[in-house]
Amino acid sequence: MKKLLAASLLSTTAAMATAQTVAPPSGVLSLSAQAATEVPTDVVHLTLAAEQEGPEPTAISNALSSRTQAVLAQAKRTSGVEAQSGGFTIHPNTDRNGRISTWRGRSEVILKSKDFAAVSKLAGELASQMQVQNIAFSLSRETRLAAEQKLADQAVAAFRDKAQATTKLFGYSGYTIREVSLNESGGVMPMPRMYAAKAMSDSAGAPIPVEGGKSQVTVSVNGSVQMVK
Repeated sequence: MKKLLAASLLSTTAAMATAQTVAPPSGVLSLSAQAATEVPTDVVHLTLAAEQEGPEPTAISNALSSRTQAVLAQAKRTSGVEAQSGGFTIHPNTDRNGRISTWRGRSEVILKSKDFAAVSKLAGELASQMQVQNIAFSLSRETRLAAEQKLADQAVAAFRDKAQATTKLFGYSGYTIREVSLNESGGVMPMPRMYAAKAMSDSAGAPIPVEGGKSQVTVSVNGSVQMVK
């Protein structure tokens, strides 16, 4: 048993020594390339909110819940618009002595749509019940994927061109790819535009101005190549 253990230890030590003495491959080049473009945002996200203050938290909760359900019902009847409830909070207000003086509640509804005109009109109609607090834009999944597919072709071509050009600079005639990875980024929702609730309620019934911008989509290729003579 002792001889077997000693032989095993010697074998492991020899393998480790061999691994430590193996020289890394020469002529390996690490590089990256990317392609990017700006794509018009095609999805709008509206956050509507209502606030109420009073002496009884239960009454505030019931009132805000009723208003929220009414807004959701009307929104879900609007073709091309998705609606879901957002935050719902009730908190106490205290006086200088730390005693609860009143209660304040807030309820939110989030609208999402690719039909800017429809959601704009709906937000105007709902302004007497809930006001727009912010607007943000993003790319739909299909739009982002279509952009990434085009960029992937460009990024891969740029990677190959860069590998070939750099290989020649080092005096090699060509290369073979050792490893490569493709990464996508972009289409993230921009910072929302903030709106004052009072200003929006003053124009109740009028369509809310909705105009998207552009979002940058990037595809990058990272990898290494073996340069060959």
